Order: sequence, then structure tokens, then C-alpha cells
Amino acid sequence: MDRKRKFETLAVRLQAQRSSHHEHSVPVFETSSFIFGSAEEARAVFADEVPGNIYTRFANPNTDELISKLCALEGAEDGVATASGMAAVFLSIFALLRPGDHILASRQIFGTTHLLFTQVLPRWGISHTYADINNQKEWSDCIMPTTRMIYAESPSNPGLDVIDLGWLGKLAKKNDIYLVIDNCFATPYLQNPLQYGADLVVHSTTKFIDGQGRTISGAVLGNREVIQEVRLLSKITGPVMSPHTAWILSKSLETLAVRMERHCSNALVLARFLEKNPDVIWVKYPFLPSHPQYKLAKRQMKLGGGLVTFELKGGLERAHRFINSLELMSISSNLGDTRSIITHPATTTHSKLTPDEKKASGITDGMIRVSVGLEQIDDILADMEQAIQNSMQ
Repeated sequence: MDRKRKFETLAVRLQAQRSSHHEHSVPVFETSSFIFGSAEEARAVFADEVPGNIYTRFANPNTDELISKLCALEGAEDGVATASGMAAVFLSIFALLRPGDHILASRQIFGTTHLLFTQVLPRWGISHTYADINNQKEWSDCIMPTTRMIYAESPSNPGLDVIDLGWLGKLAKKNDIYLVIDNCFATPYLQNPLQYGADLVVHSTTKFIDGQGRTISGAVLGNREVIQEVRLLSKITGPVMSPHTAWILSKSLETLAVRMERHCSNALVLARFLEKNPDVIWVKYPFLPSHPQYKLAKRQMKLGGGLVTFELKGGLERAHRFINSLELMSISSNLGDTRSIITHPATTTHSKLTPDEKKASGITDGMIRVSVGLEQIDDILADMEQAIQNSMQ
């Protein structure tokens, strides 16, 4: 299909080659393995002399279709579908780094990614340094002779900080360092880090790409040469996506643009509403003029995303009373769902961070993260308003 066609068209019309049954919607290929017409064909496929499916741990028509769509939407050459977002993060790091290597990462990252850096990588002789997402000098100063990778999220979890991807891409290229960007919050619809110089993009497709809270899944996308290393590790270790999950996600991509438009418009209205409330200390949303990186976000993102973070007066106790007073929103650690979700990062998703680590990452006891869903915005605002009022002592 013509790559010049628009995002929405590619997401809807790209699909795997139809079988002899001429199906309109691609079926689910729930099979562990594939058969060959002859011993000679089997040998040729295993030798990579001819294309063909061998084993679903290696490839499957459903995961192949999903990756072809994601590559078209993200501007990537190749990719690997994984069993979870953290599997994608793991593969992107362990496929490229060796003992003695060093990672320079943004201090503002997902809590489990932080645990991977602090508790798992040291066992394999891989060290890391954190730099503040807002301090370019700190990033430059932290590069060491052994630095082989830069890793960052933008917007970050949970503080919604935005990093200059163009500047980071140039820094990585100048120092011959891999650049890996977690694009989960933005999705391919809002931003494409590969065009700014990233070597790999990772997604927790569990989130907005699924969009309905049905799957645990992930993806790694990038240039073909780097993805070859990721695919090799995936084949050997096996953290692969199931065919059924890939089928669900492929269908979900058909509505990604429509859903993200609504997520983002609802989130912007909610952010403006909260900013005017006297009980709210601060609000963070990339497309609010008050956001520290507002101009940067407007330059490198199509819209501001579906997440809003804020802090109520009253700290931890007020935050918990507020969350418990909500009637419409789900209390969950997930995000990117059609249904609005409320999260208290300090005691859930980032609870394993020390007090000093939370402070350095901008996570306060009163911080609340909202994944804004697709409900009618007036109902969302009414629920927030009554919860704010009922959380007062």
C-alpha cells in the first residue's frame, strides 16, 4: 500500500494477505507450528533462503500483520511483538548491551522500568545514571566512555514531562549511542520518535493501542539492523505475543486515531477545569500553557495525550479521600482505557521508589494521575467536582 496515505487509512486498510477463503477480516491463526510441503522446503525456510513460518515463538501471521501496521504508523522498518510492555523494554536493552556497558536514562520513568535498572541490570554488569528530563547539560555531562544507550520516556510516567527528542537524537548520534524512546503515552498517532533519531521505540500496547484494557502486550520498533538483534533475543528467550492478542491489537489500531482525538480533547478540558479549582495546587498536561515544556510539546506532539496529573491540597490523606469519593472513575494502575482511570502513583505504580527517588522524580504524596477516558466530558467533570468537594474535611 502507498506509504503516502494518511495514518487513519493505513491503520484501517493495511492487513495480511488474504487466504483462499477471501475473508474480509483477518482470522486468528491459533497454531503453535506450521507444516512444510517437503523436507527440502523445511530446510530452505530454516536456512532463511525462502520466507515461511516455522513456529509461533518465531513468527505468526497475526503478529506479522500487527507489526507491519505499527511499522507503517510509526515510520519503522521492522519490529517485534512482545508479551508485555516490560518485555519490550527488556528486549530493547538486553539485545543491545553487554556487561560493562552503561545506560543514561531519564529520571522520570515508569516504576517497573526503574526497578529493572536498579535491581536487574546490575546483576548483568550493566550500570546506569539518571539525568533530569529538563536539564540538557546534565545529560551531556553524564555520558561516559562506556555509555552505549540513552533511554527516555516522553511524556513521562507519571509526571508528563516532555523531553526534546530532536536534541536527544543529536546527542546520541554525536556520541554513537543507541537511543531508545518509550512512546507509550503518545502512541504513533501523536508523535514518532524515530524521525528525531531514535534507534528503537518501545510500546506497552496494553495501553492506548489496545484501548479497552483487554490485553497485556508490547512492541519494539526501529531500523531493520537493530531489530535483528532484538528478534534474535526474542526467539531464544520467548517473551512473544500470542496470535489472539495480536489480532485484537490489529483491530484496535483501526480506531486509534479516533480514540486518541477524544482522549486528548477530554483531557485538555479536564486539565483546564482543574487548573481553575482553588483546591488544586498544580496541574500538568503537555498542551496547557502552564506546562514547563508547553512550546516543545506543541512542536513535537500532534495533541497533548490522554493523561492529566495534578495535586490537591491536603497531601496523601486528601488524595485518598478524593479517589474514594469518585463514582464514575475506575481505581486502577492501568491507563489508556475507554474508561477513565484514577491512580495514586506514590502508593501504587511508583511505590517501590524510595522517598528520595520519588522526590527526584517529582512524585509527591498528593499527586494524582488521571487516564481520561471516552465518556462524555461533562460527566467526567461532574464526578471530579463532587469528589473534590466530598474529600474536604
